[in-house]
Amino acid sequence: MVVLLVWQFCHCLELTFGSLPAKLINGGIAGLIGVTCVFPIDLAKTRLQNQQNGQRMYTSLSDCLIKTIRSEGYFGMYRGAAVNLTLVTPEKAIKLAANDFFRHHLSKDGKKLTLLREMLAGCGAGTCQVIVTTPMEMLKIQLQDAGRIAAQKKLMAAQAHISSSPAAAAAEPAVESRPTATQITRELLRSKGIAGLYKGLGATLLRDVPFSIVYFPLFANLNKLGQKDPNVKAPFYVSFLSGCVAGSTAAVAVNPCDVIKTRLQSLQRGVNEDTYSGILDCTKKIWQREGPTAFFKGAYCRALVIAPLFGIAQVVYFVGIAEFLLDMLPKHRA
Repeated sequence: MVVLLVWQFCHCLELTFGSLPAKLINGGIAGLIGVTCVFPIDLAKTRLQNQQNGQRMYTSLSDCLIKTIRSEGYFGMYRGAAVNLTLVTPEKAIKLAANDFFRHHLSKDGKKLTLLREMLAGCGAGTCQVIVTTPMEMLKIQLQDAGRIAAQKKLMAAQAHISSSPAAAAAEPAVESRPTATQITRELLRSKGIAGLYKGLGATLLRDVPFSIVYFPLFANLNKLGQKDPNVKAPFYVSFLSGCVAGSTAAVAVNPCDVIKTRLQSLQRGVNEDTYSGILDCTKKIWQREGPTAFFKGAYCRALVIAPLFGIAQVVYFVGIAEFLLDMLPKHRA
């Protein structure tokens, strides 16, 4: 989720390339605030996307959040947030450093990058940052979806208690302890090696790279509408709204890829849920058994997640929190 914040920072810093430390600090702060604010919506998105074959454990975003609070408590909405909060800074470091590298090598004599070259730089940076994004999303999804699977088992046990024979009703499942990110990581490394953490790598690329292709030109053109002078930056509110609209639109546009990625990276399955061998197999089964609308499950949740994230990124950038903190450090005299 927070990975998408970087796209906004890369464009915001187009005219004024500050130091890499300032960009990393601003990106990290925006990511941490963003995760805290919108993570419950992202959790609901994951659970809605993982509902297969017409099963309706949750009917909507609000229904999912209400049921999560009732069964898991308030902090149940933040299961998996620690993974994002831990890995957001290294994710930003790779993404921002790669973006600067590609922009430098694609620019000609220091001139402003063309839209196509800007898109290529963003795509290159997005390709590099999946080194951190893929395992981060992998672990986050297991933790986010654990509550849905546990709730499904409890529901089926309750139904069996009502309708089945006394013998079957007495056979209630034991309470399962939910694994932590550390336990999941150890098990994946033990059973599948480092490749286990990178399951769904292709689907992650399939989501993140097209996102930049949609986002960059849309943001640039929307932002230009608010510029009275081509040589003067657009007002803050124009950039804010442009980022929200462009980010949300791009997120919804690539939602089918996000559904596929979420399904592929989910290790635990509910009762009667499909397993997938790859991107094509997942796409085929979803299309045949759930219909084309299944590819847009959780799309409005993604839109609700992305818009505030870009707003937060804009606020942090314009306030200049990192610059303020760096200015407070003692200067070394020559």
